[in-house]
Amino acid sequence: MADYFAHETAVIDPGCRIGAGCRIWHFCHLMPDCELGERCTLGQNVMVASGVKLGNNVKVQNNVSLYTGVVCEDDVFLGPSMVFTNVVNPRSAVNRREQFRQTLVKRGATIGANATIICGVTIGEYAFVGAGAVVTRNVKPYALVVGNPARQIGWMSEFGHRLQFNTNGLAVCPESGQHYQLVEGNVRRIR
Repeated sequence: MADYFAHETAVIDPGCRIGAGCRIWHFCHLMPDCELGERCTLGQNVMVASGVKLGNNVKVQNNVSLYTGVVCEDDVFLGPSMVFTNVVNPRSAVNRREQFRQTLVKRGATIGANATIICGVTIGEYAFVGAGAVVTRNVKPYALVVGNPARQIGWMSEFGHRLQFNTNGLAVCPESGQHYQLVEGNVRRIR
């Protein structure tokens, strides 16, 4: 007996690895050799291609396709209808399967609704990609990026709040009370 839930309309191909406590909803398709960690949630109409790896507690909202080359670490949030690509210059008549690029979404990152992530980039830990953004290059840990092409406009806490740094380069998350430091264009949490 499976230790995860899959709606009766979900298609789960042989060879998938699905962690305990996962929830797979209506019309999802998991292809062979994909991997879901524990407690992942796949909303309606999610496709997970062969070779995709999801860490623990990844939340994938409705209408997201995770193509070969996508790797999401623990606690990643993928908003409704956001888009990943896996080839830089796709053409219907040209087979480029050998040119798939890896896209890495690091621990705790959020990608907003309808955002597009161009293949080959890394989204840093706890970064926040705003709704509708088009990410064409790497995103720093804790960075807040918006627009097309995405540009950084600030920093976010691990709890998803915009950080306001004082003249000493220090900030506090209003929800968690966690402290952060900004040094030479990079943010780190002070533990």
